Amino acid sequence: MKKIFFISNMIILCLFSHIFVLATLAAEPLRISPEQLKQQIADKNLVILDALSSEDYLAGHIEGALSFPVNLTYKNKKINGKISQPAAMQKHFRSNGIRKDSQVVVYDNGEIVDAARLFWVLEVYDLKHVKILDHGYDDWLNKDYPISFKQTKTIPSQYIASLNHMRLASKFTTQLATRNVNQIIIDARNLSDYIGETSTAKRFGHIPSAIHITASHNLLVTEGVTSLKPLNELNQLYQSISKDKKVIIYCAIGRVSSTNYLALRELGYDVSNYDASWNEWGNDEKLPIEK
Repeated sequence: MKKIFFISNMIILCLFSHIFVLATLAAEPLRISPEQLKQQIADKNLVILDALSSEDYLAGHIEGALSFPVNLTYKNKKINGKISQPAAMQKHFRSNGIRKDSQVVVYDNGEIVDAARLFWVLEVYDLKHVKILDHGYDDWLNKDYPISFKQTKTIPSQYIASLNHMRLASKFTTQLATRNVNQIIIDARNLSDYIGETSTAKRFGHIPSAIHITASHNLLVTEGVTSLKPLNELNQLYQSISKDKKVIIYCAIGRVSSTNYLALRELGYDVSNYDASWNEWGNDEKLPIEK
């Protein structure tokens, strides 16, 4: 009798654990509309980050936004897309008053890609409440919403850098994923790169077992304005991928693949982005490739 009771409790515990996992992976809105941001712009707990260059920031930015050029997220962009080291990111976070519990909105000019890269890096560095501005700065400007030409001042934070390794894939974890049926690798590059016709590395092809979903498939352009596709269209795009599987995304330097990362995060997938991507893998003769 005790054995039956124990087994019953274990079944109930497993059931609740499964429900909890599904709840944590449930789709959630990770984008904010210009209209919503305009209503919240005076919120002192809100941190708005401009991912454009410092020059573009000074040429005009959303009122109250802080300058955080996306290039700060790269350790060495010319070699590969490896993410900036903790000491550097801690310095940048502190100077912008960013805390781990900060409510953050990031934006670029509207192409989404650089804002998505910054979004991903903020999550890698363990921020919990990050959203992206749909349509970006150009649309904000077209709506004649409040802008500024002055550098926004803020109170420095005491942020301590820590990495969320569930969001960051490496060469090693990607190697393991190629042999794991419970993991999916997605190549976000152009089709010509995937099939081995073109390459940014010295070798041509793709990571073994990787499927192809190019980054542009996540985006919708309407009357010149770019946004992530609606959730129902994103669901259709990734319908063949089970949410029970871990997903690793890569491109050439972990830039455009951040768009896939953002879409999959919003859909509730367990996903990470391989920062050095093909420019590391494709230049390493020891690693296998497929064409």
